[in-house]
Amino acid sequence: MEMIIDFPGGARVDAHFAGFVVPTDQPPAGGGEGSAPTPFLTFLSTIGTCAGIYVLGFCRQRGIPTEDIRLVQRMWADPYTGLVTQVQVTIELPEGFPAKYTDAVVRAAEQCAVKKTFEHPPAIQVDSVLGAGARA
Repeated sequence: MEMIIDFPGGARVDAHFAGFVVPTDQPPAGGGEGSAPTPFLTFLSTIGTCAGIYVLGFCRQRGIPTEDIRLVQRMWADPYTGLVTQVQVTIELPEGFPAKYTDAVVRAAEQCAVKKTFEHPPAIQVDSVLGAGARA
């Protein structure tokens, strides 16, 4: 898979892939307009949204309504480095949720590919190439 990252203006940096655009921006204090989440917050949001897809699939397979279910993601960071040290995702289930599935829905959410990637991070390589800007 390939993603194209470009700079549409200001402090915006957008990712393009599979016909989609994921916009990011910086807050005004960081030189942006705050028109979209920062790249880091977009990155962090993938934890909860990925877990949410697994919760949604779990409930759909069992005919369980999801309108009153929500996931709450909380993060804690090292005050010196600013790096996230802990992420907690809580699945809030409504009163009518079948009690026999409360543990199973957690196990489903734990299958999230983003969580598994955090547990086994890929090697990341950054390089550059000259002359790539002359595209037709």
